[in-house]
Amino acid sequence: MASESPRANLKPLSLHVPEPKFRPGDTVDFAAVEVPAAGSVRRPDTTDAPRDFIDLAYTMVRVLDENDRAVGPWDPKLTPDTLRRMLRNMALVRAFDERMFRAQRQGKTSFYMKSLGEEAVSVGAAAALAADDMCFPSYRQQGVLVSRGCPIVDMMNQIYSNAGDKLQGKQLPIMYSERRFSFFSISGNLTTQYPQAVGWAMASASRGDTRIAATWCGEGSTAEGDFHSALTFATVYRAPVIFNVVNNQWAISSFSGFAGAEATTFAARAVGYGIAGLRVDGNDALAVYAATEWAAERARTNQGPTLIEHFTYRAEGHSTSDDPTQYRSAGEPTAWPLGDPVVRLKNHLIAIGEWDEERHAAQDLELAEMVKAAQKEAEKNGILGHGLHQPLDSLFDGVFEEMPWHLREQQAQMIAEETASGRPWARKK
Repeated sequence: MASESPRANLKPLSLHVPEPKFRPGDTVDFAAVEVPAAGSVRRPDTTDAPRDFIDLAYTMVRVLDENDRAVGPWDPKLTPDTLRRMLRNMALVRAFDERMFRAQRQGKTSFYMKSLGEEAVSVGAAAALAADDMCFPSYRQQGVLVSRGCPIVDMMNQIYSNAGDKLQGKQLPIMYSERRFSFFSISGNLTTQYPQAVGWAMASASRGDTRIAATWCGEGSTAEGDFHSALTFATVYRAPVIFNVVNNQWAISSFSGFAGAEATTFAARAVGYGIAGLRVDGNDALAVYAATEWAAERARTNQGPTLIEHFTYRAEGHSTSDDPTQYRSAGEPTAWPLGDPVVRLKNHLIAIGEWDEERHAAQDLELAEMVKAAQKEAEKNGILGHGLHQPLDSLFDGVFEEMPWHLREQQAQMIAEETASGRPWARKK
């Protein structure tokens, strides 16, 4: 036996542990973030094969330039009315978020998640999709519901889990489910919606329908097995589905490097599966619209799925249970090089003579009052700890179309025990 290792001259193996560039107290400098000029990225035909535009997974589709003008081949050439509607919906999401965040801090609900800085991702996509296309969201896509006209009182009732909650208090706050607006139930388990979206899209195609599916997840969720299972099925069957990866740089407290951002883009996940991949400026509402419109046309004409990486930034904490000052620099949100999506769309409308600061301020005030009035209406149905919740015997509803015998027995036992205890409980009307 040799007395020495045959590789004694080699350094020991080591692992690379990703580390964010900026921690609390650090000065932020995003100069290393590559931001191509607006309008510089080519727009392939929707019938082109994915292998013919692999480069689009590594650059960035941008429409709004430094002069607030829409430029280049991806300019969707939207009407001023459409642009104003998108701006209003984004501003409404922001006003809604702010009031519900404060409601949680006041103890009126247990939990909330803002989408501050990410409003263009959901509102831009919703504007480009058909109203009956099925959406399988993650938990920052409230802009889809707002854009589709869901009453914000209904959304607030769900957040409060009160007597007006259509989900009967069975979902964590902000995990909406709205069949009326083709909005699938949000799940707290990461990326479960991806295979569900593919399955739904495959069923739509099998029926000969024309509706497509769109789904969203965060960049960290691309490390989940469900993500890869969904892409496998989608590429094999050319399912009419749009995969949206919202790369907002941070998971709960770990940065995007732990999901592979240091090695390549998240849009590059598409390349390995042979599907269309785009990387988009997620703070540019026109770019999001254009990319979604392009992907929807591919899906609707049987060209297969598209994966869109929305390059954006989570300006707030992950949720009301999170304190981002413990793991990232306080200067990151204001230093982010792609700016604020609401401000950018507002400035574009002003630049083309279709908006002004006075109208914008008036709209912000109007929306704030509208959200405030909706909150008062929702709180008539109850808030956390103030009663007016769902009747106790509704606990077993909404699971099966017809309640099986063993659940009927459990329901009867629960009611008997509550009655015997002398505690008051509300029977169903």
